[in-house]
Amino acid sequence: MPVTDYQGASASFTNFGRSLLSMRRDQVHSMESAHEATSQELELESFQKQVAERFNDLASVDSDQLLSIPWIRKLLDVFLCCQEQFRSIVFNNTAYLNKAPMDRYITDYFDRSVKGLDVCNAIRDGIEQIRQWQKQMEIVLCALENQRSVGEGQFRRAKKALIDLTIGMLDDKDSNATVNHRNRSFGRNNTQNDHRSMGHFRSLSWSVSRNWSAAKQLQAIGNNLVAPKSNEIIATNGLALAVFTMSYVLYFVMWALVAAIPCQDRGLQTHFYVTRQFVWAGPILSLHERILEESKKRDRRNACGLLKEIQEIEKCVHQMNELIDTVQFPITEEKDGEVKERIHELGLVYDGLKSGLDPLERQVREVFHRIVRSRTEGLDSIGR
Repeated sequence: MPVTDYQGASASFTNFGRSLLSMRRDQVHSMESAHEATSQELELESFQKQVAERFNDLASVDSDQLLSIPWIRKLLDVFLCCQEQFRSIVFNNTAYLNKAPMDRYITDYFDRSVKGLDVCNAIRDGIEQIRQWQKQMEIVLCALENQRSVGEGQFRRAKKALIDLTIGMLDDKDSNATVNHRNRSFGRNNTQNDHRSMGHFRSLSWSVSRNWSAAKQLQAIGNNLVAPKSNEIIATNGLALAVFTMSYVLYFVMWALVAAIPCQDRGLQTHFYVTRQFVWAGPILSLHERILEESKKRDRRNACGLLKEIQEIEKCVHQMNELIDTVQFPITEEKDGEVKERIHELGLVYDGLKSGLDPLERQVREVFHRIVRSRTEGLDSIGR
């Protein structure tokens, strides 16, 4: 959706929001209360505007950058900024949290946010999985990069690492145990080490259970997520609209993470039902559509994740495998040049992962802890 369309939607929503809030303001008679109501209205309208601007920025990215590690990090930054602004709104309006229907809206949001914590756990596991692929890439680079002369031994070592990497990246919607069994079926006879490695992977903090499903978790987050009615917005002084907005931001961000990063039972056929009268709806729906289109591409249908760096790994591994299969010894100068070119490309992808995965994981951790803190503070306010 073009940016100009978002701007048109923005104007439409502004009028929509003001008309609703003005209905509430008409009920206020004293000058002091009218001043407080105006201040609150400005805060809520600012929140809607900021959410829209941030997602407009995310949606303006070119296709070759969409779903890359830098873009995912930017997405998480957007979530953290929205979460902080929403936290401030809740803190400034604690007096309304126990009143119906606001009590139901805020409780539902906190329940959804808890489900988002499990998604963060699964995404961290997925990042660790990518790190395992990175280690196999490092073996290939060590075997073939910057060597005076490359012999059959180095090529055999690189070939084995490429095979292990290819196996590790196979999209499998079953449990990790099934993947481990598949690895052994491809001739990896060091079952003791495989078991120890998988045990270490499963023992990582935040890990989700083996039967956990990302698709079902997303469905639970989006269940009954509907826009508040006009009378509910009026009854909550507009706060219900802020809660609905933050709920949708949470929903979309968790869905995008699942789309990009490998995790258990990835299901992307999640529907986003929201009217475009909301200023932020246009860019979110546009991003949802673009990501779905990416998942439908022929070379991405069975991918274990839509992260651009994963696609680059798959491409490099495929090309390296094809090249190594054609190498004969003694290696010719022409073939040696092709190998160096492919190794250079693999090295660029490896460097991107090396510099990007750690900051990405730290952001996922921050999202996790920010959700926990916001929920704890909110429930404390309700309790008081």
